[in-house]
Amino acid sequence: MIKMILLILFYLLFPLLIVWLCQKWSFFEKLGMIVLAYGFGLFIGTAGFLPRGSDGFRYALMGESVLKTEVLEKLIAEGKATQNDRIVNKIAGIQNNIVTLAILLAFPLIIFSLDLKRWLKYAKKGFISVALALVSGIVMVTAGFFIWKDTFPDTWKLAGMFEGIYTGGTPNFAALKLILNVDADRFVVLNTYDMIVGAVLVLFFVTIAPGIFRAFLPKYKQVNGNDADVDKVVNETENMNDFSGMLQKKMLLPLLKALGISVLISGAGASLSLLVPAEYKQYEMAVVVLSITTLSIAASLIRSVHTIEKTFQMGMYLILVFSLTVASQSDLKTMFGKGMMDLVLFISWCYFGSLFLHILLARIFRIDADNFLITATAFIFSPPFVPLVANALKNKDVIVTGIAGGVIGYMLGNYFGTTLAYFLKGF
Repeated sequence: MIKMILLILFYLLFPLLIVWLCQKWSFFEKLGMIVLAYGFGLFIGTAGFLPRGSDGFRYALMGESVLKTEVLEKLIAEGKATQNDRIVNKIAGIQNNIVTLAILLAFPLIIFSLDLKRWLKYAKKGFISVALALVSGIVMVTAGFFIWKDTFPDTWKLAGMFEGIYTGGTPNFAALKLILNVDADRFVVLNTYDMIVGAVLVLFFVTIAPGIFRAFLPKYKQVNGNDADVDKVVNETENMNDFSGMLQKKMLLPLLKALGISVLISGAGASLSLLVPAEYKQYEMAVVVLSITTLSIAASLIRSVHTIEKTFQMGMYLILVFSLTVASQSDLKTMFGKGMMDLVLFISWCYFGSLFLHILLARIFRIDADNFLITATAFIFSPPFVPLVANALKNKDVIVTGIAGGVIGYMLGNYFGTTLAYFLKGF
């Protein structure tokens, strides 16, 4: 029991070290907190710090993370599993619970921080580009599904997850893992390749992309905007990784209130899933997550909720807990193997194909280069990357439009990813 409590405390508290490392050294900050969380988790899972279970136990899992107690006891009685597998199964149960709770509580907190009314006011400046980005993602991810659907199992799940991350970001990617019941190994592989391909695109966006796109897309037309709004947005976005002051009483109490609201919303989402008929139980988690998403958006419209400081950071801390835990369920020695090149090609198709189609549509609809690039950044990489690309463009006026598009993406990612996945499942 003590070991299990220590394991839970490790998962919940170790991300504090990750946050400290990123604040202390610029090298770790550049790597990113999510990358570090996955890195430490993979090290734990691969180095053998946690027991892996017998061959019979792992075979009986058949893609599931945990065995029911009665099933495990029957295997032990038949000699197909060992006594030690009880501990392995208990650890897996703890990991699954932490992964699920972290995401269900994190998503409302992230949404609370987004002032939807304010961002919709600015989104109209780049609304056409936002719509074209959505269309591009759906078309190219769907095309990728049909190209690779017979190459690896459950390609429809991959399509849904990449539609979610292309529209929204890492929180949507993690939420869709729960909705679509993607196993830990597959999820970590997907996220690892996603980060690698994404890093190539980030480098492209902040170096030669502005010059290339400005060569064949219309030039940006200066608009007299509100400099105070722009400066405020830049400050808010650049402080998204600032976790300082969260434990101070004046900030901690409102954050606990926000966490309490998140618990209530998650509980309401879980309660709604009880209404799902028995024959549709495979959609139960989809009902939970999408209900939570909808209720969170509604709560964010309440001024006293979305003005609570640091809710985004608290949500991202829980994403770090999720990332560390899910990565520790994987083993590098077994997760990379046959079919990985096809997976790289699929991910590359989703990213670069969507970007290419978005460019063509931007050319047809005469979207200027700066608004195109900032919208693509918001969709592919999420809001925190917008100021970085705006700086490469030397145009801070497009930041508000970019953030607005990213906020819309966060809110739509779960809906679009889930809908596309289950639509494609029938093919």
